[in-house]
Amino acid sequence: MDLNDYRLKIDEIDEKIVAMIAERMEVAADIAAYKRENGLPILDAGRERQKLAKVAEMSPEGMKDYMQLLYSLMFDLSRSYQGRQVGTSPELPNKINAALENTPKLFPSGVPIVCQGVEGAYQQLACDKLFRNANILYVSSFDAVFSAIESGLASYGVIPLENSTAGSVNSVYDLMMKHRFYIVRSIRLKIDHNLLVNPGTKLEDIREIYSHQQAIAQCAGYLKKFPNAKVIPCENTAMAAKMVSESGRSDIACLSSRNCMKLYGLECLESSVQDQGNNYTRFICITRHLEIYPGADRTSLMLTLPHTPGALYKLLSRFYAQGINLLKLESRPIPDRDFEFMFYFDLEASVYSPSFIDLMGEMKGLCDTFTYLGTYSEVI
Repeated sequence: MDLNDYRLKIDEIDEKIVAMIAERMEVAADIAAYKRENGLPILDAGRERQKLAKVAEMSPEGMKDYMQLLYSLMFDLSRSYQGRQVGTSPELPNKINAALENTPKLFPSGVPIVCQGVEGAYQQLACDKLFRNANILYVSSFDAVFSAIESGLASYGVIPLENSTAGSVNSVYDLMMKHRFYIVRSIRLKIDHNLLVNPGTKLEDIREIYSHQQAIAQCAGYLKKFPNAKVIPCENTAMAAKMVSESGRSDIACLSSRNCMKLYGLECLESSVQDQGNNYTRFICITRHLEIYPGADRTSLMLTLPHTPGALYKLLSRFYAQGINLLKLESRPIPDRDFEFMFYFDLEASVYSPSFIDLMGEMKGLCDTFTYLGTYSEVI
């Protein structure tokens, strides 16, 4: 036999496999209908364990692990198909479809927006790029941003989610889960930190340097130039600039933006002092109710998975099967839960795809906990 003969034989076997899997799935759908009529859950973990043990017993030596992996994945797909046939997971798909139908076609302008900091903060720059005629309310903390939206003082909030060098802002993810808010748009801004001082101040005069903790971390190498200066964290880079300006002192400086230099009448002694040139921060626009604007092609999720072998693989295989591109996958230990992690996903997929919306409806069945953070577009 030559290679073509072997391939023809594989093709014949595949035809039989496809037909038999299709037949198996239809029987599984009949079982699901029976379970629904009799108030039984789709998942029967005990039955699946028995089946996997039987599959291993029937498998030739050297094939047991492969067969158990294959059947484990087939069980997941079977439950997915059962759910779609009997409509057991309509809540999130219905919510997404309603948002697609009811969200205005144009992104809002002139609406109240809340962000942390003061005039000149990077959040304000993000607001101005995201919204036309931004009407900004400033608050002192991320928690206050969420509270302002919850109380109706603002319709939207703009907050940083991740930085290219410092990583994700985990407290923001925690607040998103706590308040059950949604992301409606995001933007990625180039962050340039500059050493700003009151006019007349010289490098050798500086005894204190103020900035946000993250900016300080991003300029750690540069700050070694000032071994005798005290580096002092504050709530925001713009607040640091404002404080330096209002102090009138000629022995302090701040790490802040050139926008703040103009705004607060400061001078720039050295520019772009961050340790890495490709320093970007991603900001998200959040709101209380799900809105999906035209062009949305990015979906964010937070979830935990069963603490069992292959749990993450099974989830990733579902994304792969749908042709979904994974833009971000990050894990974070869950406090007080040994060796368990919260996963953050950013997916690139069309929200207008029925199969994608169906998959969102199935996510609860694949995860221990699942939070849908929204579908949106990113402004360049």
